[in-house]
Amino acid sequence: MNDANIRSRIALITGAGSGIGRCVALALLDDGWTVVLAGRRAQPLQALAAQAAERGQAALAVPTDVTSPDSVQALFDTIEKAYGRLDLLFNNAGVNAPAVPMDELPLDRWFSVINTNVSGVYLCARAAFGLMRRQSPQGGRIINNGSISAHAPRPFSAPYTASKHAVTGLTKALALDGRAFNIAASQIDIGNALTELSERMTRGVLQANGTTAPEPMMDAQNVADAVRYIAAMPLGANVLNMTVMASNMPFVGRG
Repeated sequence: MNDANIRSRIALITGAGSGIGRCVALALLDDGWTVVLAGRRAQPLQALAAQAAERGQAALAVPTDVTSPDSVQALFDTIEKAYGRLDLLFNNAGVNAPAVPMDELPLDRWFSVINTNVSGVYLCARAAFGLMRRQSPQGGRIINNGSISAHAPRPFSAPYTASKHAVTGLTKALALDGRAFNIAASQIDIGNALTELSERMTRGVLQANGTTAPEPMMDAQNVADAVRYIAAMPLGANVLNMTVMASNMPFVGRG
């Protein structure tokens, strides 16, 4: 893919105001993409868009609640009006719940996780699918942020684990249903990328054997590099699922 083609392409990142979303946004901007920044908090989105403008890059901040069908529709109406198309969605917005026995977890926390991590991903994927199907040339790419929890749970993580297993099913369905419309779907499963939210894991995480231990972390830039690799692929090729993890974290093996 040549530079001119990349510079004409439009990417949307949800949860773009901090953490992995912000890191991916900066990477795609550096690659010449025009990036739409979506998230609940306006201030960090606007600050990132201003930073991009200072660097001669193109970013548009659109405060969005991915759990709201009306808010998601307004986001995609803005994208279509501003650019006429969407080439890439990084479905990144997500939340977690406290690590407590499930009978102690307030039900509103269960619904918060499911509404954001499943319904929010679906609403954005649905709107992206529709726009990518209508636009000319037809097609695009949807990358869903999964987790190693899509493969194996941590203790007391039922809502988050269930949500990420659901994302895997949605990704596979999108990959199948998108074939007729040149829409490719991928999932990137991340293990212990160091961000503001995950920093606590360096001080100790409950393990499957009942102990608490600090876990190895990796630079979030490694995730950004993985996303930009998938994003740069021609639509005739796809990475259906990729796991990017700190090499020594307790995921592969027992214990």
